[in-house]
Amino acid sequence: MNPQPKLLISSCLLGENVKYNGGNNLLNTTLLETLRSHAELIPVCPEVLGGLPIPRIPAENRGETVINRAGKDVSGAFELGAKKTLSEALAHGVKAAILKERSPSCGVHEIYDGTFSKTAVPGSGTTSRILVKNGIRVFNENEIEECLEYILSIK
Repeated sequence: MNPQPKLLISSCLLGENVKYNGGNNLLNTTLLETLRSHAELIPVCPEVLGGLPIPRIPAENRGETVINRAGKDVSGAFELGAKKTLSEALAHGVKAAILKERSPSCGVHEIYDGTFSKTAVPGSGTTSRILVKNGIRVFNENEIEECLEYILSIK
C-alpha cells in the first residue's frame, strides 16, 4: 500500500484557534473528511511559528512589508514563520499546501491592501510566496478539489 501524500494546511482551516482574534476558519466536515481520506494533513500557522501571540493585532501586507494595525512593522515575524513553514514542508516531503486566502502570511491569490478596510487586492502572502518559490504548489480553501486532483496525480 502506498503511503498517503502529505498536504500542508493552515491550522485555522482545521479548527485550531490561531487567527489574530483567537478564532478559526474551520472547513466544513465533509471537506475535512475528504482531505483526510486522501492525504496526511500537516497543520501549520506561520504567524504562530513566527512568534506572534494569539490573539494578536491584525496585520496586512503593504508591498513586501507586513504592518499591524498599530503601525508596527511585523515583517520579521512573518518571514520567520514562512521559513519555519517551509522547513516543515520540506521535512515532510510536502508537494502541495492549502492555505487561508487573504491572510497576510497565507494568501494565495488575494491579500488585504494594507488599509485595514477589508479591501482585497491581487497578491500573495509571505508564506505562500516562499512555498511557491521552493516548488510547492499552493491552493486556497476554495480550491480543495483542484488540490486533491494535483496531489493524487503526483503520487
